[in-house]
Amino acid sequence: MIGHSRADTLAELSRRRFDLLVVGAGIIGAGVAAHASRAGLAVALVDKGDFGGATSSSSSKLIHGGLRYLRLGDVRLVREAHHERRVLAKVVAPHLVHRTPFLLPLYRGGPYRPAFVQSGIVLYSALARSRINWLVGPREAGELVPPLRLDGLRSCALYADATTNDARLCLENVRAAVEAGACALNDAEVIGLHTSNGRISGAEVCVDGEEIAVQARAVVNAAGPWVDHVRRLEVPRAGSSVRLSKGAHVLLTLDEGWAAALTIAQDDVRVTFAVPWHDMLLLGTTDAEHSCDPGAVTVTSADVEQILDEASVALPADVVARDRVTAAYAGLRVLPAGAGESVSARRETVFTRSPGGMLNVAGGKLTTYRRIALQALDRLQADMGMRRPDRRPWPLPGAVGLDRMVLPKGLEPDVRAHLLHLYGSLAVEVLAPAAEDPSLLERLHPDGPDIVAEVRYAATHEWARSADDVLHRRTTCFYRGLADDALRARVERVLASAFVEG
Repeated sequence: MIGHSRADTLAELSRRRFDLLVVGAGIIGAGVAAHASRAGLAVALVDKGDFGGATSSSSSKLIHGGLRYLRLGDVRLVREAHHERRVLAKVVAPHLVHRTPFLLPLYRGGPYRPAFVQSGIVLYSALARSRINWLVGPREAGELVPPLRLDGLRSCALYADATTNDARLCLENVRAAVEAGACALNDAEVIGLHTSNGRISGAEVCVDGEEIAVQARAVVNAAGPWVDHVRRLEVPRAGSSVRLSKGAHVLLTLDEGWAAALTIAQDDVRVTFAVPWHDMLLLGTTDAEHSCDPGAVTVTSADVEQILDEASVALPADVVARDRVTAAYAGLRVLPAGAGESVSARRETVFTRSPGGMLNVAGGKLTTYRRIALQALDRLQADMGMRRPDRRPWPLPGAVGLDRMVLPKGLEPDVRAHLLHLYGSLAVEVLAPAAEDPSLLERLHPDGPDIVAEVRYAATHEWARSADDVLHRRTTCFYRGLADDALRARVERVLASAFVEG
């Protein structure tokens, strides 16, 4: 894995004394590890599942300011999110973050008046430093989104945000951390915390049935929906610091290209989205309190029906028909504890300190992960005896050299576009073994652009250990509805071969 086998990483975890142990490798934990490593700290990053295996691969795939947060009065969050959106799209991950026009249809009898929306869009676009901030008529809107329902449509607000592949954005942060010297391991569960002189000094980690002690000067708990579970390893009776909200999504086939995405108002607070994503249509999301085990989150038939029904406000029945659904998934938002409906809860980050000094980081937005990581490091300055970290953005792996890439001739256009979108300039690295083994250029499934070389690369460079890791988080196969038993078996064979060669 980037020069280290799993056995080597395990040995390193058990013998080194780290400056920082990060528990949880979702986008926040991965971002903390990447920035801390670049700041010169010796960092260990562990996750009980796969990297980005929960919330950070189950989002709405948006890098956005959050238009509805203006309605909730959170101008600061919108401003910060817009700044981060620009930074991610221009510097940090231009291959993964793509600027996308959004239409907000305004129907007769809907919750918003055109004049009210126009004033909000002007403010939103000013915060975004965008020139796209006007109302367009039904004809222009229909050219951008051909199946848009036009009956009762008064006009559409037009603005700009961005889309991403959340799982791969998380993976690239893990890779950035490792390239800067971090030690990262998935399927490594923290089962206990060590203390020395009243301070947390590391953790007991269960890996492949073995328990190892990881020593660290400081620990960051970035376990997302499991943040309170980790807190209770130190204080068993600790109360709840957060609450959870389930967001479900569905993917559908898309017959024709859209030039814009849709933001669909459901009431005066809540909106849903219809987003063209990897040549599919992504719909969502729901917002419902989740009080059960975070590992038990599932998509129900009622969730799917709700999502399709809410999308039908702006799209005809044949576009959002149940038989067009290829996949469904759900993730958990981590929100500040408090009263009121989750849909109205502030999407702010909660930083707390445990009695033994562990820094707990919970909540926030995918869009602002970089800012949250830097804020976490600010809070660790005294622990680490370090200067304030450099806040200037830097490119993730794959983000540099996009204009100088030379890919093999003969790649079909959709495969080429797919590889560039997922890997950026690392696509050359993905394809390199195919020079000796052309079978790696074969499609994993005739109906998708993912190829065999991606599976091999997932095993050798991206810590994939199972077919689920590959199909759900390193390729687009799951979302396309292609992850059947036959494909799963094929992926397992390629993984096994890669592990043997490694």
